[in-house]
Amino acid sequence: MATTVSREFIDNLPKAELHVHLEGTLEPELRLKLAQKNHIDIGTTSLENLKATYQYDTLASFLAVYYSAMAVLQTEDDFYDLAFTYLKKARQNNVRHVEMFFDPQAHTSRGISFETVINGLSKAAKDAKEIGVDAQLVMCFLRDFSKESARKTLLAAEPYHEKILGIGLDSDEHNNPPLKFSTPFEKAVSSGYHITMHADVDQIDSIDHIKQALEVIGVERLDHGTNIVENPDLIKFACAHKIGLTSCPNSNKFLSQDMKNHEVKTLLDYNVKISINSDDPAYFGGFINDNYWAIAQTANLTQAQVVKLAKNSFDTAWISEKQKASYQNEIDSYVASTN
Repeated sequence: MATTVSREFIDNLPKAELHVHLEGTLEPELRLKLAQKNHIDIGTTSLENLKATYQYDTLASFLAVYYSAMAVLQTEDDFYDLAFTYLKKARQNNVRHVEMFFDPQAHTSRGISFETVINGLSKAAKDAKEIGVDAQLVMCFLRDFSKESARKTLLAAEPYHEKILGIGLDSDEHNNPPLKFSTPFEKAVSSGYHITMHADVDQIDSIDHIKQALEVIGVERLDHGTNIVENPDLIKFACAHKIGLTSCPNSNKFLSQDMKNHEVKTLLDYNVKISINSDDPAYFGGFINDNYWAIAQTANLTQAQVVKLAKNSFDTAWISEKQKASYQNEIDSYVASTN
């Protein structure tokens, strides 16, 4: 049985995006343009050849391509162009609110200042209001860097506190459990930041890492995290504490040959606040509407389930209750107009 939801319905549905890496929105066209502007040798001047390098089948092989691509990001204007190019795509996808991840260590470790990164990205977030998108920044620690590097990164962020909404944790999870970063996350909470962590799909010690993130670190959201279905007690915990989960179907498919349809539907049935997001859209075949459409088709989602996913995205966003109610009313008005 095919989904009862049309692509048009998804495209025009108001939604929030809570799991998108700005570095992962660097499409080949912009990468080539910036390489030429900054006189950086990326091994080719052909767009088609560059597109062909976006090949990977594991998290490690993806990250190797992902991090090498960042070399073209050199100036404040480059970071602005990166973010605003994504934000225009977000507006086309009817994203009303977005909380965007960025990885400062991936840039400071190659000689780009924190100031350069944050000023370019924050200016784009501010300008997004002009195109109808409320945009915020979430700074991630790279978990395959040291906890001391995370501490220094949090310290570097202090002068820009008002430009950063929350703190996250991403990159290679193997041998890098949440508890490795308990101290910088405690400091982040005491400094007034919201917190979230990646729990990538089907990793070694997935459930143990989810337990650490939820029960010890006390995250407000869990990025990916669908392995939680393996532990009914953790599902109850997520429900009781209104933890948001941010699933990314297209990246799941690339890295595990499975969009995690069963898990997403199971979590919806349990009323866990799971949402759909794009993760690294330049690398995994589509922006947020493509991800909604992919899981709607392959999981045979009903219109009510798709609407619930969109509502969950606003429910678990780090915005005021008044803003949440306003966005929920937008969804209700939209649905009513289509029936």
